[in-house]
Amino acid sequence: MNKKSPTNSRVIVAREDLQQLLDVLTQQEYQLIGPTINEGAIVYDRVSKVEDFPIGWTDEQDGGTYRLRSRNDKAVFGYVVGPHSWKKYLFPSRVRLWKAQRQGQNIQVNPEIPDSTKRAFIGMRSCELNAIAIQDKVFLSGESVDPHYKANRDNIFIVAVNCAQAGGTCFCASMRTGPKAIQGFDLALTEVLDSESHYFVVEVGSELGAQVIDRVVHKPASTAEQVIADEIVTQTAQQMGRNLDTEGIKELLYDNLEHPRWDDVASRCLACGNCTLVCPTCFCSTVEDVTDLTGNHAERWRQWDSCFTIDFSYLHGGSVRTSIKSRYRQWMTHKLASWIDQFGTSGCVGCGRCITWCPVGIDITEEVKAIKESS
Repeated sequence: MNKKSPTNSRVIVAREDLQQLLDVLTQQEYQLIGPTINEGAIVYDRVSKVEDFPIGWTDEQDGGTYRLRSRNDKAVFGYVVGPHSWKKYLFPSRVRLWKAQRQGQNIQVNPEIPDSTKRAFIGMRSCELNAIAIQDKVFLSGESVDPHYKANRDNIFIVAVNCAQAGGTCFCASMRTGPKAIQGFDLALTEVLDSESHYFVVEVGSELGAQVIDRVVHKPASTAEQVIADEIVTQTAQQMGRNLDTEGIKELLYDNLEHPRWDDVASRCLACGNCTLVCPTCFCSTVEDVTDLTGNHAERWRQWDSCFTIDFSYLHGGSVRTSIKSRYRQWMTHKLASWIDQFGTSGCVGCGRCITWCPVGIDITEEVKAIKESS
């Protein structure tokens, strides 16, 4: 994931010309995916015009709390992240791996052809760019490359958005994953909105991005306009709703596997798996074989799973992690410690989704803090 800018150039696209960007991508046969409002939340879905975005809306987030409210302006990207992550398109929750058909005495097995749909992701935040970079290491590195993930990954165009505000559960600044998109995008937008003007400072991040923006009405960004965009991101970094001290965190968790805080959090945790489902980096899955009633047709499907389910660690004779304590400890220790040993990076990007969408408001930053303060 190294879509670095060839020139590091920045230009200005006026608000009224933003639709041109979508039109150009549509003309290049990209399926447009962006933020929309559905069932009281901002989610990612098919879009075709700027008016499909949650214009004039923002979100309020805290532990176990998510609400939309109207803004007092017409910001196009005046919110942070909702329950969906882009993982749903790159690593779908359910995908068929192969199907088999009995033909007389023979069985014909046909692997599923990976999806090759071209998609343009509009409105991706820096934390989510970093999440994709993490999943790239999981699915694209080494000898076992996932063909379905690779096909999806190879066919995306990324329009990132630098955050102009932080959410109540955001802590990307602690994880050094935001709020400014540094690399991995084709285009990155910073929305500037005041009483007199509304425009986007656009940074070109790839040759493909340069080709697209050349077809959109734009002008060079002045030094003053670039400074304004940089100040917006700097202010956002100072408004984080949460903070996580990552100094020595791997050793801290490895040295405290029997800390009493694990019992405390287990008494609150419902083991519902919400945190793993909304997390943009979690990649646990299982496979399921199904047949029809005749026994002549069979299929194998891969679907998301969670380390919070008791069956996830099942071996012959029973599950390895039978208690909620052991399952929460496995999730948090893997995310913040053993992930570093496996992939060379933390498995957390500080998006805050696991805090917001936990029904009982368990806060990963608070759990780390509690262990550190009493160790």
